[in-house]
Amino acid sequence: MRTILVLFFALALSAAPLRASAQIGDADLAALVSDSVRGYVHFSIFDDVNVSVTGRSVTLTGRVTMPFKRDDIGARIAKIDGVRAVVNEIGVLPVSQTDQKLRVTLARVIYSHPSFWQYASMANPPIHIVVEHGRVTLTGRVNSDVERMLAYSLAQVDGALSVTNQLKLDK
Repeated sequence: MRTILVLFFALALSAAPLRASAQIGDADLAALVSDSVRGYVHFSIFDDVNVSVTGRSVTLTGRVTMPFKRDDIGARIAKIDGVRAVVNEIGVLPVSQTDQKLRVTLARVIYSHPSFWQYASMANPPIHIVVEHGRVTLTGRVNSDVERMLAYSLAQVDGALSVTNQLKLDK
């Protein structure tokens, strides 16, 4: 009888976290997942990962610079309490010395500008620079439309075949 009671209490205690995770909403789960992606040690300004959550199923999209990042991020998200499934659609950018040089040039030009110094000092700067075959996409968030347009203007460097500005404004 004592063994049955111990098992009953063990099951009851282990079921409590399951009920708690089942109650988390998609918006809260998306915030947890986004924080986890930003907290990944190898996530840089040259990577861009987007998160969407429907019915506790997480879909990851975007681009990263190395294949291990894609795999690590997917595994990291799968471990979050409340995540039912992970659809990892993160693409891996092709390895290219030309693209890498362009990334570094763009980061230096943008983050050395006085208007972006406050971002450069952050652990996770909000402007992400995705370069694929010489085509540049700016993603992330800035404080104003002036900053948004300035970053776009600064990204017009030699070697950039095109620049797409997907920067969003912080609310």
